Amino acid sequence: MADQDINAIIALIRKEDERFDRQAYFFVRDGLEYAVKELKKRDSARARVSRHVTGRELSEGLRDYALEQYGPLALTVLHNWGIRETIHFGDIVYNLIEYGVFSKTESDRREDFADVFTFDEAFVTRFLPRHRRLPLPSFAETE
Repeated sequence: MADQDINAIIALIRKEDERFDRQAYFFVRDGLEYAVKELKKRDSARARVSRHVTGRELSEGLRDYALEQYGPLALTVLHNWGIRETIHFGDIVYNLIEYGVFSKTESDRREDFADVFTFDEAFVTRFLPRHRRLPLPSFAETE
């Protein structure tokens, strides 16, 4: 789909649902491509016949894509776009489905995106120092 078309569709979606920045939609679109490529690499032993990705797989792919693109700033970027939990990925996906940008199968549900991981676990904890720092000596102790 041409960027001009997707821009118009995102503008229409945002008239009905203003929760997410327009960049969030581009992120999910590009993240889907990333997730499909990564799944094909992982599943190369057994050729992946369909391009269909589950809500869990897409959420995990979007986490990895965000980390690759934004590193330690991923949480800040996602929050700036209005994305605060994995169900928001599903909300964006289902907005795009309603406008024919994405498709779904009979078994797909918005709830498939709920609580796949916490954003703290995905985007904060991994960047915390692993070792506790030793306390600095007090200046009073050195005199």
